[in-house]
Amino acid sequence: MIVGYARTSTTDQKAGLEAQERDLRAAGCERLFVEQVSSVDVVAREQLAQALDYVRDGDTLVVTKLDRLARSVAHLVDISARIKAKGASLRILDLSIDTSTATGELMLNMVGAIAQFERAIMLERQREGIAKAKAAGKYRGRQPTARARSTEVLDLKAEGVEVAEIVRRTGLGRASVYRILKDASPDGEVTA
Repeated sequence: MIVGYARTSTTDQKAGLEAQERDLRAAGCERLFVEQVSSVDVVAREQLAQALDYVRDGDTLVVTKLDRLARSVAHLVDISARIKAKGASLRILDLSIDTSTATGELMLNMVGAIAQFERAIMLERQREGIAKAKAAGKYRGRQPTARARSTEVLDLKAEGVEVAEIVRRTGLGRASVYRILKDASPDGEVTA
C-alpha cells in the first residue's frame, strides 16, 4: 500500500496542504495522514506517529518534501529506521528519492546531512547579524513575555493559587512561572 503524509506548520497554510494532498494522491497514495503542526513540536505530530504505525511490510510512505517529514538528520535517521524495520520504504517526491533501493537510501542520508548543514549555516548567519545589530545599538530582541506578567503570577501565588492553576490561568509555561516565583523569593526557594 502507498501511504501519504502531508504537513503544514500553521493552519493558515491551506493552499500548501491542499497541494501536498493533490500531489500525494497523484503519486498513488491510497491512505493519507494529514496535520497542521510545527515540525519542532514532535509530541504533537500525532498523524506522523499514526502513519509510521500504519505502514506494513511492502508499504511505501510518501511525502512531497523532506522538510514535511523531519526536522534534523537525527530525526530523519530515526524515522527511516522505523520505516525500514517494518519492511517498508520511504519516497520523497520532490527529490525523487526512494529508499527501496540502496542508491535511494544513500541519497536520503546525503540530502539530510546537507539540509542540516544549510540550517546550521543559516543560524550562524543569523547570530552574526544579531551581534552586528547589537553592536550598532539597533537590536533589542524579543520582549520577555513571561517576566512582563510577573505581577500577575505573584498576585495569584499570594492568593494561594497552585502553580498548575497559575500556568492554566496565565497561559505561561510551567518553567516561566517557577522562574518568576524563584526570582521573587528571598531565599530562592519555591513551593508548589
